[in-house]
Formats: sequence, C-alpha cells, structure tokens
Amino acid sequence: MKLNGKCPKCQSSQIIRIPVVFRTGNDNIIPAGGLKYPKVTRYVCENCGFTEEWIDNFEDIQILARNFQRI
Repeated sequence: MKLNGKCPKCQSSQIIRIPVVFRTGNDNIIPAGGLKYPKVTRYVCENCGFTEEWIDNFEDIQILARNFQRI
C-alpha cells in the first residue's frame, strides 16, 4: 500500500496513512534493553480494513537487525 497506493487484498486505492506522532510503547515493537522505539507508520485500507506497518527510518531497522535474531 505504501509503495503503490493500492490495497493488496481488495485493490482499493482508498488508503489512510497514519504517521507516528507519539509512542507509548504499548502498540509498538518491544525494545530490548535500552533500545529506542522504532517509529512505525501504518497504512489502512478504508474499504476492507487491511493494515500494513512500515518502519521508514533505516537507522531504526539497523538497530533492530543488530539486536534481534533473523529468521
């Protein structure tokens, strides 16, 4: 949805972007030790409710990669 503006489930182009404004940590990736919370932008399809989450900051992704196991 972020990349092409369409829902992969229903093909709707009615996408709502919900940027990170403030995080309490309750609805985010749980940090390990002293990690900061990565900022997660949500994309929601207005038609069917399908949701995607993206971490837009490359530095946040690298912190997660160093501190969590890859599968």
